[in-house]
Amino acid sequence: MNLMRTRDFMRFAIGCTIFLLALTPAMAQQKAGLPLTVAAAQGESAGRAIPDAPVPSSVPTEGQSIAPASSSSSASTENPGEGQQTKRILWIIPNFRAVSAGVKLPPQSVKEKFKTGALDSFDYSSFIFVGVQAGISQGSNAYPAFRQGAAGYGRYYWHTLADQTDENLWVEGILPVVLHQDSRYYTLGHGGFFKRGLYAVTRTVITRTDSGRETFNASEILGAGTAAGISSAYYPTQYRTWTKVGQRWLTNVLLDFGTFGVKEFWPDVNSAIFHQSD
Repeated sequence: MNLMRTRDFMRFAIGCTIFLLALTPAMAQQKAGLPLTVAAAQGESAGRAIPDAPVPSSVPTEGQSIAPASSSSSASTENPGEGQQTKRILWIIPNFRAVSAGVKLPPQSVKEKFKTGALDSFDYSSFIFVGVQAGISQGSNAYPAFRQGAAGYGRYYWHTLADQTDENLWVEGILPVVLHQDSRYYTLGHGGFFKRGLYAVTRTVITRTDSGRETFNASEILGAGTAAGISSAYYPTQYRTWTKVGQRWLTNVLLDFGTFGVKEFWPDVNSAIFHQSD
């Protein structure tokens, strides 16, 4: 079996590197002698269940008045940095589909689903990263048929851009609309490192329907495969084999696998290190 393309491997490695940053808060807590679940214990009133569980209601005791409940998550007032997502990671990387822990949102409209796919494909940062990936691929001569020089770089660039745009269209737009699935990532935001990590990576195969129940993430699995199959139409003949298509499919899924891990732990890393506000 042929080796995975160098470009795809590098993209996956970059995603994994960012994911490893999530270990920083956990390691710091261990060195200080604190359990990994301290944050969850402090925010117990806001994080007793996964994001799609209903918020428990309070029962007043005799002679005690209850203040009106706010529509926003109580986690934002008790623990301001816990599970709070920003629109971008490190001020550059798009994070438009991430939902902060405890936040309840209405179902995505058709327009919203296609909009998130377009934003992830045509945001200014996307063109920058495509350029970097194309340069890595050309430098490693991943596709000898593309050749070198400026013309060769152009071929690497537009193929990479087409791959990215095609997958986003299917995974975030077309299939979520057809299958009535929610393409957003709902942050768990509480619990131990392994519990949250397991939750994050299982979002590759588990998602929500528009009605809020969990279901098989066909939009991700089938969307990545469809995009990989379509790519055969614009790659040179020698790169249209089943092996190459399968590699592109697997790479797309693994990249999203790592991306969900980054999204889950980004609020912790941001709070501990970068202090990004939005």
